[in-house]
Amino acid sequence: MNPARLMQILIAPHISEKALRLADNHRQFVFKVVQDATKPEIKEAVEYLFAVKVESVQVTRVKGKRKNFGRRPGKRANWKKAYVGLEEGFDINFRGAE
Repeated sequence: MNPARLMQILIAPHISEKALRLADNHRQFVFKVVQDATKPEIKEAVEYLFAVKVESVQVTRVKGKRKNFGRRPGKRANWKKAYVGLEEGFDINFRGAE
């Protein structure tokens, strides 16, 4: 696959309490990904960027919330996230060198 496309698929890691618990207990990491990304593309992008072996990928679309911006009603953008499970012996460290 095109390396330029692989660099654009992952937007950012999604850090939350649930995501940290999944990382600690099940070696699953959560990423915000582009809307048109497919499971094989996400798998290849994670393997390419972090030099790990991916076991599984699950994706979900998150609907944007309806919010008021001042007096104007509005809506936040929809986005897509991917739960990436790693094979035994692999890990991703987002905290850097400690």
